Amino acid sequence: MSQIKRLDASLANHLDRRKSRGTLRSLTLASPGMADFSSNAYLSLSAQPSVRVEYLARLQAAAALEASPAAHLSPPLLGSGGSRLLDGNSAAAEALEQTLAAFHNAPAALLFNSAMDANVGLFSCVPQPDDAIVYDELVHASIHDGMRLSRAGRKIPFAHNTVWIGSDGETAPRAADRRDGEPRPLEAILAGLLNGPGGHLFRSGDRSVFVAVEGVYSMDGDAAPLKEVTACVQRWLPLGNGFVIVDEAHSVGVFGDRGRGLVCELGLEDQVCARVLGFGKAMGCSGGLILCSEVTRSYLINYARTLIYTTAMAFPSLLSIQVSYEFVINGGAEPLVRHLRDLVNKTYHLLLAVCERQNPPAHLLRVSSVEPKSPIIPVFTDHPRSLASHCQRKGFMVRPIVAPTVHRGTERIRLCLHAANTAGEVIGIVAAIEDWLVARMDEARRIDTLKQNAVSKSKI
Repeated sequence: MSQIKRLDASLANHLDRRKSRGTLRSLTLASPGMADFSSNAYLSLSAQPSVRVEYLARLQAAAALEASPAAHLSPPLLGSGGSRLLDGNSAAAEALEQTLAAFHNAPAALLFNSAMDANVGLFSCVPQPDDAIVYDELVHASIHDGMRLSRAGRKIPFAHNTVWIGSDGETAPRAADRRDGEPRPLEAILAGLLNGPGGHLFRSGDRSVFVAVEGVYSMDGDAAPLKEVTACVQRWLPLGNGFVIVDEAHSVGVFGDRGRGLVCELGLEDQVCARVLGFGKAMGCSGGLILCSEVTRSYLINYARTLIYTTAMAFPSLLSIQVSYEFVINGGAEPLVRHLRDLVNKTYHLLLAVCERQNPPAHLLRVSSVEPKSPIIPVFTDHPRSLASHCQRKGFMVRPIVAPTVHRGTERIRLCLHAANTAGEVIGIVAAIEDWLVARMDEARRIDTLKQNAVSKSKI
């Protein structure tokens, strides 16, 4: 067997195991004309005529300048020529960073090719040896990848969106009553760091604790309790060696005045040391950004490998970010945000009505009892592939979300609402979900009846 065939055979075994568990991934294409309840383009900016026209006009103007005798004054349209530390930097990139830093009330900003690159670069190089990273158990994979490369001595998860010990109003459970490995509240983790081995380094301020959360969590759609997180960090690390980092990929554009994000909405700019933005969601383009201090920006330029060793974004990408942000900054997205919020509210209450009418068992269908704060509404079911396929056949694009993307037992389809969706589409997809639910419940009742009949006959 050749080396390549031997490798393929080994990899095929891994794929077969994943397939047997029902978790095999594959690339698919959405059929044309399907109503989009899947993508992260919450504001539907790419479908806005004014945004499209402005982007194409500026791109054509840049192309005309490139073909003119003044070509040396224009950036290259195809490619950037290298990393930003070599030949890929541009006046357009630096001007865009200054604009975005000012808009988001931050001292400085640094562009990355994606939010994934931004998180990996930030978490891999900023925490120092003997520092600790404490992170919400549901943070994005990119933060985990950054932590794997980090020199931080400890990386500890805390229970999702749980800040204080006994925050539910009940007496905090004793350690002996907690399941092995179950994440604890943020406060308990910080207390353990300060009072455990090497805790004097954190109490004296000689070592730092970085606390990683997301503004909005992409699978559940819930927002982080940022005020509580920052208050807890300040309480337990009063010397200022606790640093909160917020991934705002799913909250920028949707939260805050003119889409500035959740940190700005809550007025916490001075209590968060870094924010990671992603432009591939509500902003309708691509790329990532870190909002931080000038010193942190300089440090990242020197140490963040995902910036240093990658080709910089080309001019068309920078232009798309600029045009989208101008639309948002000038208030063009405000009607879209209002319409989006109305759709989210309508969808959620229609789903609640389905649950009330049908009273399904929890394993078949359930939705959260907490009203959504974001455009993401998870619909939990033990049969996400079946439900997603049914909705797709009805003309609605939704995707099944299964382990390992989410914890086993929390499988779901995820409804992502967009400003371009209509009330009719919302009614249609909820009706499709109810049709599937009724069919599954009828099937379960038929099976139960057959079993009961079989038992009755056996007793005759």
